[in-house]
Amino acid sequence: MKKDEKNQFIDTLAEKLSKVDNFYLTDISNLNVETSTRLRRLCFKRNIQLRMVKNSLLKKAFEKTGIEDFQQFYGIMKGSTSIMFSDVANDPAKLISEFRRTSPKPILKGAYVQETIFLGDDQLTSLINIRSKNELVGGIIGILQSPLQNVISALQSGGNKLSGIVKTLSKKTN
Repeated sequence: MKKDEKNQFIDTLAEKLSKVDNFYLTDISNLNVETSTRLRRLCFKRNIQLRMVKNSLLKKAFEKTGIEDFQQFYGIMKGSTSIMFSDVANDPAKLISEFRRTSPKPILKGAYVQETIFLGDDQLTSLINIRSKNELVGGIIGILQSPLQNVISALQSGGNKLSGIVKTLSKKTN
């Protein structure tokens, strides 16, 4: 890769890193071709972008963003590094967990999820348990619907009782 290409790659990566809410740094080294292809296909199906990146270029991209929190990743950027981008905060963590049932990798090096830094593979369970935006919206809608359903139910049952009382009274007056 020529210097101009490297600079353009760094600029593109820095721009993406500064705009996304979620990314994961992983180690997928030493996966054979079949396993690596299976991982890439699974990422594609789940709308997760997986890219291999050189640590030196990633570090320069982090520096170029101007986000100081990214400096926490410098200590884990050793060996092979790949980066996963996703719109849903916990999708890459779920994918990593599922994939590791049949393969020893990918190993989580770190993650940036909704302005929070997670370092180390031991954080995988915490990342899986983060609720996605859709899950949170669904929970809020459920909470809001519950009292409304109770009111509607009470009105419907009250209407039946009320009509029964009116019928009884009309029979008595006749």
